[in-house]
Amino acid sequence: MRLLIAEDDPALGIFLTRGLESDGHRVRLAQNGAAAVEAFREEMPELTILDLNMPVKDGEQVLEELRRLDTDLPVLILTGRNEVETRVRCLDLGADDLMTKPFSLHELRARCRALMRRKREARLLLRAGDLEIDRMEHTVRRAGEHIQLTNKEFALLEQLMLNRGQCVSRVELLDTVWKMEPAQTTNIVDVYVNYLRRKLKDPAPGHLIRTVRGQGYKVPSDAELAVVLGPAFHTVALPAAARTEML
Repeated sequence: MRLLIAEDDPALGIFLTRGLESDGHRVRLAQNGAAAVEAFREEMPELTILDLNMPVKDGEQVLEELRRLDTDLPVLILTGRNEVETRVRCLDLGADDLMTKPFSLHELRARCRALMRRKREARLLLRAGDLEIDRMEHTVRRAGEHIQLTNKEFALLEQLMLNRGQCVSRVELLDTVWKMEPAQTTNIVDVYVNYLRRKLKDPAPGHLIRTVRGQGYKVPSDAELAVVLGPAFHTVALPAAARTEML
């Protein structure tokens, strides 16, 4: 798993990094709030451990920004503050769990595993705006309307949704969807993206499936969709209560 640790104490940051790397995770360490947001944009981690007492941008500011970029990202807060008001405020801002310092590394690792289990379960149902994929039932709906896809079309859309917010290259899609070696002579990825756009009523350049020129395709994050769709985005995005139920 890709993990982001935002911790300004160098010794504690290294301690956490080594402990989580020993579990086989790839860890990125940021030592101030601005660096944490930038690292998040670059890495798109699957879990973030966030200290509240951060320079440049404090942890609560960072948490708000991360939530705008990804509504489903598991966030575990670390803090030396014991006030109930701080814990309540963090949970209201979208934190999934909170630990006070000092803490046990064994407990922190267990809490990370629990958060990742919940995320994996939530990833059976993928959403982007009014588009929804049920990976268990193998169904796709847009604005509540069922959309019939072939197996390859579903697999292509699934890969783009699983990597939401990130560009997925044509080479990656050839490998994961078609199990093909890269070949300059095939345009099968572009052909199937066009099939998807027609069925999803998302004509090029597309709001839901965007072309990243010279690289590949991506399904934008909630923050990117909100910029394009404006107020309309909030009428189709998943309600906060429903997101909570998924977790």
